Amino acid sequence: MQICKRWILAAAATLLPAAMLHAALPTESDVSGRTSLAGQLLIAAPTMGGPFDHAVILVARHNSDGALGIVNNHPLDSRPIARVLEALGADASGVTGNVSIFLGGPVNPDTGFVVYSTDYHGSDTIDIDGRVALGEAAGVLRDIGLGNGPRKSLVAFGYAGWAPSQLDDELKAGAWVAVPEDPALVFDDDRTKVWADALTLHKTKAQ
Repeated sequence: MQICKRWILAAAATLLPAAMLHAALPTESDVSGRTSLAGQLLIAAPTMGGPFDHAVILVARHNSDGALGIVNNHPLDSRPIARVLEALGADASGVTGNVSIFLGGPVNPDTGFVVYSTDYHGSDTIDIDGRVALGEAAGVLRDIGLGNGPRKSLVAFGYAGWAPSQLDDELKAGAWVAVPEDPALVFDDDRTKVWADALTLHKTKAQ
């Protein structure tokens, strides 16, 4: 399938630095009459390989400029929060605990994000759908390590992105199916079963 290669070539034109994510928050006018998929989960077709092999992606942004999302079922390892903060050049004083790290996508793998429940609100919080939010990693991780963070969270490095209309074309081609975001699929379900669980949810919604 040529989609992964096309995605990589187009990504640089669509993805914004983390500090600009607020400006990318989709609005009804931004999608030019199309339905925004922000807040939806994309389920990769079984034939997808590479970085999207059995991927489930939370779409955080989808407008006329393209789309941006975080893969939430490709875990890497667990690391001390203090070490992650130090690697990000952030203050790690007083921080304790470990955190699971996920590969959020193949673009900018050195850029960290946290997807989290909306009981927490940071200075750079982007509310995706009223139930989950997205923010840069450093501030959220520090609060998690100090015991002041969100009730639920997922830490990811890297992200996924599409050029204008590219995601819409890939959906039409059958590369993905979309279902409404479910916090259990984002945070709670066994990560090895998220793709199958998401596909079951899609089939249930389609009945």
